[in-house]
Amino acid sequence: MKHCCASFLFCIVFNGVAAQQGTVPAYATVTLHNPSGFERTEVVSIPWSGIREAAAAVDTATFRVVLAATGATLPFQFERAGTNTVQNLLVLVSLPARAETKLLLQRKSSAPIRPLTFGRHVPERKDDFAWENNRVAFRMYGKALAATNENAYGIDVWSKRTDSLVIDKWYLGGDYHKDHGSGLDYYSVGYTLGAGDAAPYIGDSLWFSHNHHQWEVLDNGPLRTTFRLSYPAREVAGRLLTAHKTISLDAGTQLNRITVRYDNAGDSLPVAIGIVRRASAGVQLLDEQAGVLGYWEPTHPASGTTGVGVLCTSAPVRARQDPKHWLLTGRQAKEFTYYAGACWDRAGLYRSSQQWFDYLRRFREALQQPVSVRVQ
Repeated sequence: MKHCCASFLFCIVFNGVAAQQGTVPAYATVTLHNPSGFERTEVVSIPWSGIREAAAAVDTATFRVVLAATGATLPFQFERAGTNTVQNLLVLVSLPARAETKLLLQRKSSAPIRPLTFGRHVPERKDDFAWENNRVAFRMYGKALAATNENAYGIDVWSKRTDSLVIDKWYLGGDYHKDHGSGLDYYSVGYTLGAGDAAPYIGDSLWFSHNHHQWEVLDNGPLRTTFRLSYPAREVAGRLLTAHKTISLDAGTQLNRITVRYDNAGDSLPVAIGIVRRASAGVQLLDEQAGVLGYWEPTHPASGTTGVGVLCTSAPVRARQDPKHWLLTGRQAKEFTYYAGACWDRAGLYRSSQQWFDYLRRFREALQQPVSVRVQ
């Protein structure tokens, strides 16, 4: 699956014609078409090669993005994907249902753009890698934690109720298991997949990757943070497999885009993507046909309720459970992509299982109805 956005996929069409409006010269015009029957606010990815085709002299030092209809400036990011050159232009924009939206890429300096995503390696906390956007935060566990009695494997959720970035502040304070007004970490992972990790699934058993030993930041905001975690080779049913997980989180979404690659896996591998189950009853959404797994956890008396979700875009998958997890299982290519994330009822956006499951279904629907992009 080609990656155009952490939230949605885009069809790309180019027409190499530059545009002008008023007294501000424009490098190009971008026309977006939303084919779905609902408004979408998301990070749109526009390949830089198409912009260069329309405007060979485009200069990132004097560049801004505006709505053609109003002249309002929009947040943007030059995505380099771990390289030294721009690969994509990312723009955060609201798209009306079944309508076109025109953007102007103007030859004018932009005001500083407020970061809405961030991630980093945290050596001062036993090699955590933590990341966040303006809605939610996550972390995964590194090699230094493996030698302690705090060790854990899967994806952890930090529950935020602020649109500010909190990772550095919470780690600096060290008291992030209590809510001091912006949220807390109360999600329990342990030796599980946590909030949507993946693992080989052979003989009705999960073969965990354990703790990452290497990390690499590919892009770090302001609209998309992307990083890669690599794990040491482990024996999986008689084979040595090395796992690499590339994770992207966009501004304004609850879900990460996760691409997993297993070296030495062959053409396909039985894999499970899962969510840790709690001892008390919660509410489940298990939709094999759509590849959607949702879980509205039992309410924590002091801290509220977490919703967790997984979308698997490759078929077929089977929904099942084991003693510790809700799972989507199936045979995957040695490299595969899925989406996983979470919400917190006290953040105010999703206060019930119905609202959370509706979000997951709408996200899946948007993946199936990509927005088209034309540059001219």
